[in-house]
Amino acid sequence: MIKQHPLKGSNRLKLGVFSANADGGLAITDVPERWQATWDDNLTAAQVADRAGLEFFLPIARWKGFGGRNRVREHSFETFTWAAGLAAATERIGLFMTVHVPLVHPLYAAKALATVDHISHGRAGLNIVCGWNPKEFGMFGTPLVEKGYDQAAEWIDIVERLYAADEPIDFDGEYYRLKEAVSRPASLQVPRPVTMNAAFGDPGRNFAAAHCDYLFTTFSEIADAGRHVADIGARAEKAGRTVGCYTVAHVVCRETQEEAEAYYTRYAVTLADHAAVDQHMAGKKEFSQSHDAHAYDRYRQRFAGGAGTYPLVGTPEKIAEDMVAISAQGYEGIALSFVNYTQELPFFCDRVLPLLRQAGVRG
Repeated sequence: MIKQHPLKGSNRLKLGVFSANADGGLAITDVPERWQATWDDNLTAAQVADRAGLEFFLPIARWKGFGGRNRVREHSFETFTWAAGLAAATERIGLFMTVHVPLVHPLYAAKALATVDHISHGRAGLNIVCGWNPKEFGMFGTPLVEKGYDQAAEWIDIVERLYAADEPIDFDGEYYRLKEAVSRPASLQVPRPVTMNAAFGDPGRNFAAAHCDYLFTTFSEIADAGRHVADIGARAEKAGRTVGCYTVAHVVCRETQEEAEAYYTRYAVTLADHAAVDQHMAGKKEFSQSHDAHAYDRYRQRFAGGAGTYPLVGTPEKIAEDMVAISAQGYEGIALSFVNYTQELPFFCDRVLPLLRQAGVRG
């Protein structure tokens, strides 16, 4: 039976888990409890999130890490296979795959994506990225594409055409040429599984406005966060579409504010993997348009703590208050990371989710 995708559910603020498929998650730290991203721990975290009613589990796509003492994010699970395994072991949560468009042919992607959609009975999702790391692409002997989102537009068009077609299709584009191509079965979701794109710059946001259901973006301060929602809303309206806006955050939730802030300093300042932080920030600053330009200078701790995402640090009450404020800025959901998902996610679910229900942003 086809289920409604969780991102289309009734909760005003959707919640998910981000980057559990990669070692360290988003944290770049030396603390001994840092996330090891074993399969069993991924499975445990996904099942905790599933039972708690979180809406999605979202991976990063990483092929080469950022060095440092821990060779940060060098260890990561490939996302189609990862999502298929989790889909068979969960019941309600949405399972996303993150795909570098230039590295995965759309014909293969269509088949793999539909497979996960069938395993999960309609809970698959696709995070479309074009890539920003030349060292990573160099492993494949593939250069970064100058107009990556033009390629992505052809890529997703092919996927949708394959699913809709009753007969084999031909495609003659700038980036792809297909002859009598077919991909069956089609996805259960029509016209294809829900799609998202994480973008800050104009090309990525214009692509999301035209082709995606959701945009993921970052912001520096909650009070200023609404401008990104307004921006993607205007772009989507111009394209005759509606696109939801999500953000990402790293979480340190403790009984007291002092305990939370002390731990944040410990893992993201005192015991940060500084060499890896430097490499990650330098690469992002030069090749990626994922953050406000000033963020690289003002928020080093945030890059060690959670790849430059917004910090939710404090008591359950403080974190719930911040999340409600983010929702009030127009965001439909938040993807969350932790230093150690299996150790910290249960406490978050037990203590923060009831407060969000009381606040009326979750049922």
